[in-house]
Amino acid sequence: MLGGMGAALCLLSAACFGAMAVFGKLAYAEGVSPDALVLVRFALAAVLLAVLLVVRPGLRAMPTGTRTPRGRAAIGVLATAFALGAVGYATQASLYFAALERMGASLLSLIFYSYPLLVTLGAVLLGRDRLTAGRCAALAAASGGLVLVLAGAGGLDVDPVGAALGFGTALAYTVYILVADGVVGRLPPVLLAALVMTGAAVTLTVRGLVTGGIDLGFGPAAWFWLACIAVVSTVVAMLAFFAGLRRVGPSSAAILSTFEPVVTTALATLALGEFLTPVQVLGGLLVLSCVAIVQGLRPAGRDPAAADHRCAARDHVAVSRR
Repeated sequence: MLGGMGAALCLLSAACFGAMAVFGKLAYAEGVSPDALVLVRFALAAVLLAVLLVVRPGLRAMPTGTRTPRGRAAIGVLATAFALGAVGYATQASLYFAALERMGASLLSLIFYSYPLLVTLGAVLLGRDRLTAGRCAALAAASGGLVLVLAGAGGLDVDPVGAALGFGTALAYTVYILVADGVVGRLPPVLLAALVMTGAAVTLTVRGLVTGGIDLGFGPAAWFWLACIAVVSTVVAMLAFFAGLRRVGPSSAAILSTFEPVVTTALATLALGEFLTPVQVLGGLLVLSCVAIVQGLRPAGRDPAAADHRCAARDHVAVSRR
């Protein structure tokens, strides 16, 4: 029963995250700029998470059996969490929504979802993980899938700058996750998310002031789609993922999260009239299947606690995800 509920929560989280690109496109149609979108998203999410932490004090406590940092160590962890948002997540989200302005939500979703494979490769290069023959095969197949996604456009016009921004988003998120790996187990998840959101909001506010300000004078429809991004595709998505993660474990949660680009593609088709060519669909399925395979190929002898720790960092977002 608990496993079934956990799977449902992970799928709900993936659906909420998957809807974000479509919400973003609808916000753009109402005159919202990418800079305004990311600023409002993080500011609203930070406020909502702060209120949640006040209303539910238990969310500020570390899980049973986990030590809470004290003194200078606590200050360092809090500062690092804030910096993750101020530098890493603000950069990643800005690239993502800049790419979304130039290309379809479906195609961007498939390009972005190369990040789990990049995280695996990065962890191997940093000595945090081992590259088995199965993972090598999965990474090679996924690379081929991405080639199909881009080369299979047929008569569709793929914006090269948009595609580059999409890959930049995946790369930035990979770096963010690998850095977050050292923080995620030292703070309560919701508190960590609130700090990351606040850091990103501060950076984007300062950037807006330096560049001459950000126009927030759009209509009610635009605010509705922005609220959907902040509430549904950020706060609800993140909380549902954490709840599901506790019930099914990191590997299953990561595999269930591959439902996200499926939702994006389906909603983009229904709401925006987008479509992918058969070759792109094949490439996307290849990428997603390889992500699932990589998550399931844990080398023998690997420390399960360390694996859980890394997986929580990767999907924390999860802090988002995006």
